[in-house]
Amino acid sequence: MNPDFLFFIEVSLAGLGSGALLALTALAYVLIYKATRVVNLAVSEVLMLGGYLFFAFAAGWNFSPWLALPLAIIGGGIVGGIVERGLIRPMLGENPISVFMVTVGLGSILVGLTELMWGADPRTLPAFISTKPLFLGEAYVSRKIAVTFVVAAVAMGIFLALFRFWRGGVALRATATDQAAAYSCGINVPGVFSVAWIVGCATAAGAGVLLGAIGGISTTMGVFGLSALVVVIIGGLDSILGALIGGLALGLIQSWAGTYLGGEYSSVVTFGLLIVAIVIRPFGLFGTHEIERL
Repeated sequence: MNPDFLFFIEVSLAGLGSGALLALTALAYVLIYKATRVVNLAVSEVLMLGGYLFFAFAAGWNFSPWLALPLAIIGGGIVGGIVERGLIRPMLGENPISVFMVTVGLGSILVGLTELMWGADPRTLPAFISTKPLFLGEAYVSRKIAVTFVVAAVAMGIFLALFRFWRGGVALRATATDQAAAYSCGINVPGVFSVAWIVGCATAAGAGVLLGAIGGISTTMGVFGLSALVVVIIGGLDSILGALIGGLALGLIQSWAGTYLGGEYSSVVTFGLLIVAIVIRPFGLFGTHEIERL
């Protein structure tokens, strides 16, 4: 195989792995927005918190990594439930900008608390994914990247199936479509809100563990979450399929831009795409186009 083409394949495989992780993080935004119409910017910091919770359980308390992983995910879900019940639910009906700013402030608080408890220095997570070389044909791919891709793909598949066939998924879709109609059908709308926040934040925490396993953890991990926000804006804030396709596409684009143009161009390309997407299709490629009568 031509060396240049082989290198391109390896870069693309790495981009797909990163894109799968972006899609999984974007799913956290979509779950919360789909149910509550709240853009939770603190998803980025919950992702960071998931990595630190795993570090605390695995390195601090010497738990097995396979026990620390579900505990970190559960911890993220608990944070989501507390935030929804204590901060978000009392603000239902308020100006959306006010609720959005609450999530911005919450993110800053989570970063501050994390730095107080664990410091601001980057840390390495205890190894729980094999580092043995993995080859797809002649192309090398990091085993951590491959595992991340598989885990993210399985999680996305499970969520798609749940939304299609599970009663709770149907209730969430009904609530997202029309809260008043959902109430009239006997759906516990506040309960749906809580479940969406718990599952969304648990998903973000799990993504944080996977991200930390690849590159370590730090209090600046939230930047990755902002890239995932770009994914949901491009794909559609209320579209799981948009999160999947947008995440994979953005992962590829970032990988190509970083490799062939330089790392400093990755953010330029990412947020340049965001601006273009908002101008051309503000509701996203797969998002719901809402028409309002004046």
